[in-house]
Amino acid sequence: MNLKNRKKGNVEVHTAALNDIMFFLMLFFLLASAVVNPQVVKLLLPRSSSGQQANNQKSITVSIDENLNYFVDKQPVTLEAMEAKIQSFIQQHTDLTIVLYVARGVSIENTMKVFDVANKLKLKVVLAVEQKK
Repeated sequence: MNLKNRKKGNVEVHTAALNDIMFFLMLFFLLASAVVNPQVVKLLLPRSSSGQQANNQKSITVSIDENLNYFVDKQPVTLEAMEAKIQSFIQQHTDLTIVLYVARGVSIENTMKVFDVANKLKLKVVLAVEQKK
């Protein structure tokens, strides 16, 4: 019995099957994440090549659709009543950010009206865009 001259076997790990499983898991999570945050107010957002994801601070959404209807957290509101509606959110949370969803084709003048309300209330505004594909 010669133990010293025995050849040692080669140890290999085949990961081809694991690659397929990881691909399907990644695909599943990408599709699931697209369904998690649906918007009730359907808008075609402007496109940007450098769009970034907003951080997870307390935020409220303000939307303007093609017919110049204003929505605060998916509830219709007039431009005159928007400041009071947002003010009620400020009383609950001090550090708010407004995420502004504006449909394509809405003039910058109507968008700036929301910025004016935010400036009066000293809030930050983030303009939501759709990333170019």
